[in-house]
Amino acid sequence: MPDVDLLFGPMLIGVFFNTMLYGRIKAMVVQTYIYFQTFKRDAWWIKLFVLYLLFCETLNTGFDIGMMYEPLIVRYCTPRAVTIAPIMLSADPLLTVMISSPVQLFIAWRVKIMSKSGILPVIISFFAITSFVGGVATTVSVTIINDYARFHQFDGAVITWLASSAAADVVITASLVYSLWCQRTGFAATDDLINKVIRMTVQTGLITAVSATLDVTLFLVVKGTTLNYIWDFALSKLYSNSLLSTLNARGGWKATSAVRENILFSTVTIGESVIHGHKQTESHTIELQARRPASMSPTKPASLDPGTVDLEGYDISVKNETYEKEA
Repeated sequence: MPDVDLLFGPMLIGVFFNTMLYGRIKAMVVQTYIYFQTFKRDAWWIKLFVLYLLFCETLNTGFDIGMMYEPLIVRYCTPRAVTIAPIMLSADPLLTVMISSPVQLFIAWRVKIMSKSGILPVIISFFAITSFVGGVATTVSVTIINDYARFHQFDGAVITWLASSAAADVVITASLVYSLWCQRTGFAATDDLINKVIRMTVQTGLITAVSATLDVTLFLVVKGTTLNYIWDFALSKLYSNSLLSTLNARGGWKATSAVRENILFSTVTIGESVIHGHKQTESHTIELQARRPASMSPTKPASLDPGTVDLEGYDISVKNETYEKEA
């Protein structure tokens, strides 16, 4: 009989993480609400995709809670509780890949648009689809072989699922970092902001990659326990929250920092440089400096064209010239 602490302890912690990432502050439900309140003009299929993720995550959270209810309540103090896996455990791999693989395919599509590369999206899609197949195979295996002691009879399915998912995340992170690196201009201020976006991209991509790697590593190395479930049960939430955070960052960055958009969507604005997938636009603003004495109340300045002379007492410095340069 396995150690109860190492059997149910990690599973319970994993379910805690799962539920916290579902409904707590800045988690799945909140991110979805922010998205639909902020980006009402997004394409209908992107909105449908977000609703699909929310639906799958709701099922995932419900199944995880039910999975823990069975051995701890329904089968409490019975031999079956510590030898046979809960019925709803088999749903976890399937629902996880139903979330992670579409998210990775969505990002692969954005990488294709952004980088104009035909190879990188194919590689990402290959790993995403392979991960999906491995997740389905794991669900089938757990359904047929539900004895904890025999779980390692389907190591191949678990390795295919989690290793492929981690590989897709690494390729995604590397491709985004490379694309950002190619946008460097040589100006210190602009490059510093690009470096910040690169660090954030690496951190976001590595969270899911490291979690998937830890999941499969602990499953293979630390046998007789469920330590891998600490990361496994929260894995789907990391993917969906990562995508929703990226979608919502289009609005958040616009209000809080010089980075106005992000690398996956539309435009990346860094300082005064706006970088599109196919062209670069630089924007500046017209700034008026009053020369009136402090005792005089200023009047609201009218819109002025660059190069005009203000006879009302303003020094005009032109900062707003917009031009487009084809890449």
